[in-house]
Parts: sequence; C-alpha cells; structure tokens
Amino acid sequence: MSLETLWLALLGLLLAGYFVLGGYDYGVQMLHPYLGDDQETRPDRNAALDAIAPFFLGNEVWLVAFTGVLFGAFPHLEGTLLSGLYPLIVAILVGLVLGNAAVQLRGRSRTEGGRRWWDALIVVGGALPALCWGLVVGLLLHGVPRRPDGSFHIGFDDVSSPFVLACGVSTALLFAAHGAGFVALRSTPELAEKAHHMALSLLTGVAAVGSLALLLTLFGAGASMTNRATSAVVAALLVAALAGAWWSFSRGHRIRAFVATCCATALPVLLVGAGHYPYVLTSSAGTGLTIDHAVTDDATLKILSVFGVLVVPVILAYQSWSWWAFRGRTGRRHPSYF
Repeated sequence: MSLETLWLALLGLLLAGYFVLGGYDYGVQMLHPYLGDDQETRPDRNAALDAIAPFFLGNEVWLVAFTGVLFGAFPHLEGTLLSGLYPLIVAILVGLVLGNAAVQLRGRSRTEGGRRWWDALIVVGGALPALCWGLVVGLLLHGVPRRPDGSFHIGFDDVSSPFVLACGVSTALLFAAHGAGFVALRSTPELAEKAHHMALSLLTGVAAVGSLALLLTLFGAGASMTNRATSAVVAALLVAALAGAWWSFSRGHRIRAFVATCCATALPVLLVGAGHYPYVLTSSAGTGLTIDHAVTDDATLKILSVFGVLVVPVILAYQSWSWWAFRGRTGRRHPSYF
C-alpha cells in the first residue's frame, strides 16, 4: 500500500471517528428536550446533556485532526472541497458554535423562559451540523458539478435534489438514533428505557428515508459510484448495521445496539472513500480529482508521517482514558456538568 493511500485511509479514519463520537453529541442535542430530568425538581439540569458532558468538547478533537490532515496532506483537495462546499461548511461551523455555547450557558439561566431559548439553540446546534454532514455525504456520493478548471460551486438545485436531501435527512435521523442509544447506556434506568424506545422509532425513519436514497440510485438518479462492487458491499454492511441495531434495541441488548449504530455512522465515510477510489472527488459525469493529484509531495508526506505516528496514538489514548474515567451511568460515577 502506498504512502498516499495510507494517508487517505487516515483521513477517512479521523472523519469516521468524528461521525461516531460527534454523531452521538449531535443526536443527544437534538433529543434532549424529550429526554430531560423532572423539570419540577431540577429545572436547571438535563440528564441527556449530562450523559455527554465528559466527552462533549473532547470529541471534536477528531474534527480538528481531520482538518489538519486535510490541509497538510491533501492541500489540492482542501482548496477545491472547502471552497465548493462553502455554504454547507459555514452552516456546520455555525451549528457547532451555537450548540457549544448553548450547552455551556443553559445551566446558568435563572428563568424557565431563558432555558427554553437555550434548549432551542441546542437542538439547532445538533440538527444543523447533522443535516449538513449528510448533505455533504450525499453530494460526494452523487458527484459535484465540477468546472473545466476542476473547481465547483454548489447551488440550491444541487443541495435540494431528492437523493441529496434523503442522505441529509437519513444522516440526521441516524445521528439522533445513535444519540438515543448513547443515552440508553449512560442514564438512569427510567430515562434509558425512554431513549431505548425512541431509538427504535428513529431507526425506522432511517430505514424509510434511506430506502428512498437506494431506490433513486437504482433508477440512476442517486449515487454515481466509481467502484460499484465495492460500493454494493459497503452499502450491504450499512444495511446490516442498521438492521442489527434495530434488532438489538428490540431485544434489549443496548451495548450491541450502540456498537451497531457506531458502525452505521462510520460506514458512510467508507462508502465515499472506497466507492470512489482512486478518486477523492468526482463529478456526476464520472471524472474527478484523483488521489495522486490531490496529495502533497512525497517529502512533505514523510515529514507529516513522523507527526502522525506520534499524534494519532495520543488521540486514541485520550479517548480511551476519558471513556474509562467516566464509565458508568450518569450520577453514579461523575457529577452533573450542565
């Protein structure tokens, strides 16, 4: 395997890690108004938010690392991708800022009306990035409108196509189900049961909207993949992960269900990367930017590899430590934060 392919795999790993860890953050934010504590006894607290409190900002390390690899190892892809997807990237950043600020400030509000405003911003801060990440995945699967010079710019027609919208909505629902599964593992038995049933309903919605995206692809109006056989295998794994999550929730196996939703949130990244390889960016016409043209020079890659060998294990060690340190259900092994 070439050094360029290894760095592409690392780029995909970091984004998939962010989808898994940031995905349940987004999901909990979207669902927290329906998964709160007894507002009569503890109006300033929210059990769903307490479940993600120890990991909330730490999970975004994966996004920072992904951005760093994109800038350092794939500068030509970064310049084309970020400028072309500028409206969606801005929306994601706005959602991150709103969500982070609202989560931090909600507990400081002294009035019920103030907390409702923060609650609304928390939901927006979770739903907006989740939806936009799904739209980005849909655009990359379908192909972007590349110009002769290799650049592209998305318009309303590109984002509002049925396939791209189906990808956006199904991703948002999947993140919400993933967040419900996380709350089911981390919260009190009563709240866990509520989140458990909510996850089942959300997974049903994912299946319904995802089926629309699949039908559009089969009829030639959806994904335009370079490696169809590989794409079919990854898509089958995604369907199996969703089915496994639904089956596990319906049988009460919450750990297995959460593992399955982790796989389901990571597999879209693999679908984009492996399905289009050796292209890292394609158009609906089948042409695109290859990995050889997107990557930096060999000397820079070798220098970056030294830092990668040091940084990636540190990120993995930090995540492992945080999960171990704050294991257990909310309120039993750590205090309430938000």
